[in-house]
Amino acid sequence: MTDAASPSGSSPAEAEAFLAAHPDIEAVDIVLHDSNGIGRGKIIRRHELLSFYNNGRHLPISILGLDICGEDVHETGLIWDQGDGDLRAWPVPGTLTRLHNTNPPRAEVFMSLYDLDGAPMTSDPRHALARQVAALAAEGLHPAGAFELEFFLLDKERGPDGRVRPARDVLDGRSSDKTEVYSVDHLHGMLPLFSDIYKGAELAGITAETLISEYAPGQYELTLNYRSDVMQAADDLMRLKRIVRAQARAHGVTACFMAKPVEDYAGSGMHFHVSMQDKAARNVFIEAQEGEWSPMILHALGGLRATMGESMLVFAPHANSWRRFASQSYAPVSPSWGVNNRSVALRIPAGDIKARRIEHRPAGVDANPYLVAATVLAGIRHGLAHRIDPGPETTGNGYEGSDDLPMPADWREAIRAAQGSAFLKDALGPDMHRTFCAIKAAEQARVARTISGVDYDLYLHTV
Repeated sequence: MTDAASPSGSSPAEAEAFLAAHPDIEAVDIVLHDSNGIGRGKIIRRHELLSFYNNGRHLPISILGLDICGEDVHETGLIWDQGDGDLRAWPVPGTLTRLHNTNPPRAEVFMSLYDLDGAPMTSDPRHALARQVAALAAEGLHPAGAFELEFFLLDKERGPDGRVRPARDVLDGRSSDKTEVYSVDHLHGMLPLFSDIYKGAELAGITAETLISEYAPGQYELTLNYRSDVMQAADDLMRLKRIVRAQARAHGVTACFMAKPVEDYAGSGMHFHVSMQDKAARNVFIEAQEGEWSPMILHALGGLRATMGESMLVFAPHANSWRRFASQSYAPVSPSWGVNNRSVALRIPAGDIKARRIEHRPAGVDANPYLVAATVLAGIRHGLAHRIDPGPETTGNGYEGSDDLPMPADWREAIRAAQGSAFLKDALGPDMHRTFCAIKAAEQARVARTISGVDYDLYLHTV
């Protein structure tokens, strides 16, 4: 099949203009993101790019049925149930960009998967988010938002005790095991690396903003510009992770996006700031008088609180994710809400009333932003549709209170809650829900049967 109409809306003119503007580009990464947010795809040569835009690219359906290790998960129904046949991937419009600091020069473009008849392949996480955005649009609402990116920069080699350790400064090799939270001088040692990250973001059309040293040795945070398009916000986060990883590697250090890589310090979150606009682009979360919350933001909070427990697998999808949740850890342990309060799960930040929004804090940086955004938007829709009261605001130390809404205690409970959740099935779509839950169950079984080092430490010479 040739010169097929692209169901993604991509145009060969985009590829032609890019190739003309970048005659030195030799190859292009074509990237599809799976349930775990892992970029899977191919590297194609320059002369293949226009064909990709004209005809799409065949990929096996099983590419979206893989676990964290890249192994087939047969329970997804995406492997032999369908003969592992090919579907067709198409470029995502506006995502073709030059990569910074590559030799030879390379580019990158995101893609989404479609059935051969052009229908969206509904186990593709991008389509799950698009579905929720479309549902809100049908209700006259348009979400806007941005993600925060927290991560660690680590040495390539582990320490003598086998544990990870903070990376030495790329500027002069200086090391620090201190919690250098908000230290500006500490940031200077990593400026050559961060300069390359900012350059990569600029090439990709991403406005990466404030940089801080976070609350653990070797931990940092980058904030992203607020977007009127939530899909663009998720794309920004995915792309920035790839940029950080690639530039860290170029500077001889490892970028780590585990939720909890160091047991004695805070983990890394992926806070999602979200607001809602009406057809006139007015923020419907703004209160008529400051401090008297609008019904829209209260019902949105109510929906997010009511659905958080059964959605936690999306926000904390891995075994390691659950090590992040602990009292006094800056990670929420209950579905609480509050104002200007970092001990709660749902925070209304202080600031200009015109920028009124909800900061959704449960997700770790290891979560898939497309699925996180889809689930959050579905929770907001649920709250608005049913006019759910969020209950009283949490003030003071949110870790000291109790909540009557259930939350899973661990990964296994979260998987069971997600599997049985009618809300999450609707939020992600039946196919994405089945795929995601099957992959998580397979990964949990893999972890459960693995003999870990702590088993030997505790039991080898004692029982």
